[in-house]
Amino acid sequence: MMRNLFKRLTFVALLMFVVSMVLTGCGSSTSTEKAVAKKDPSASAKLNALREKGVLVVGSSNDAPFAYIDASNGQFSGVDALIIKEVAKRLGINKVEMKQIPFENLLIELNKGSIDMVTDAMYIKQERLEKALFTDVWYKEGEAVVIKKDSSIKSKEDLKDKVLGGQKGTAFLEVAQKWVTEGKAKEVKIFGSQAELMMAVNTGKVDACVTDGIVAGYTLKQDSSLNLQILSPYEAEAAGRIGAALRFEDKEFLAEVNKALNDMKKDGTLMNILQQFGLNQDYFVSVEDGITKNTK
Repeated sequence: MMRNLFKRLTFVALLMFVVSMVLTGCGSSTSTEKAVAKKDPSASAKLNALREKGVLVVGSSNDAPFAYIDASNGQFSGVDALIIKEVAKRLGINKVEMKQIPFENLLIELNKGSIDMVTDAMYIKQERLEKALFTDVWYKEGEAVVIKKDSSIKSKEDLKDKVLGGQKGTAFLEVAQKWVTEGKAKEVKIFGSQAELMMAVNTGKVDACVTDGIVAGYTLKQDSSLNLQILSPYEAEAAGRIGAALRFEDKEFLAEVNKALNDMKKDGTLMNILQQFGLNQDYFVSVEDGITKNTK
């Protein structure tokens, strides 16, 4: 009797062990299947990784009104911010975070891998296409000349003997430097940020500055303490096309970003974002006209 009871107990224990192993095996298989299910075979490896991570990290120099942290609420705000947030949403990425980086170092940090994209009103230019991939055009804009309200400067011709200011790493600095080379201005002083640049004009360190027209308009509207105005009439000569930069190895992800962007153009979402910042149809670039030809 005792021997038979021992055999039964042993058999039951063995049976329970086998069942538990089977269940454990099934659980492991289910877990693996769930992990695999998260991956979309039609999406790029980069997009799948970003979806799993749940956050897209973008680089910006924190310049309003393009891509900046709003001091009143700590939120990532601006024209470029709203565009990339909508792109991320359409791609299934839950969150976009901004990492502040000096403008001239944005492409360097991109290629180091510390950020996923550059979204900071960056002009798509040949020399930059040698360093990174660029999306199709988000929108276009141009430079403005900012002067004091009581300035004697009434036209571009009046800049001939004047000292100009420009922000390091921007296309507008290049415009100012070109004017000096052509004898259309006396000298250029370089500043590290938009705030420093505007303050230099306001305090008389420079006679005028050449800067982003959208930024200038926004800054003067926000800060009534600045005794400044935008030179008018004035026709911009460095109208540029804005896009976001990605690493060369992210070509498949670039195509996914472009699809989301161009869908936004087609359904009116992009134009709606531009209008929120006072930008009219002149700033809009169609899908057909906005194709970027990357060099690598």
